[in-house]
Amino acid sequence: AGSVILELSKEKPAERQLDRQAAQFGTSMAKVETELSAQIRYLTQVATGQPHEGSSYAARKSCQLALNRLDYARRRLAELARACEGMLE
Repeated sequence: AGSVILELSKEKPAERQLDRQAAQFGTSMAKVETELSAQIRYLTQVATGQPHEGSSYAARKSCQLALNRLDYARRRLAELARACEGMLE
């Protein structure tokens, strides 16, 4: 951006150089915008507790759900065993 402004300040700016510098500036700005958007998406995921790259959230959640299912199955089997013992007496 500084090169473009410097070139424009000249009495006879070099049009080719001005166009090239303006294009480079536009490319740089597009890259910055892309990187900022990626960072905003990542930070949004992290801030809201959503699974994201580098996170163990999904694995922890799966493990916790499996443990909950196991605990539920144990309770149901214990109830079934008590019911069977009651019938046999």
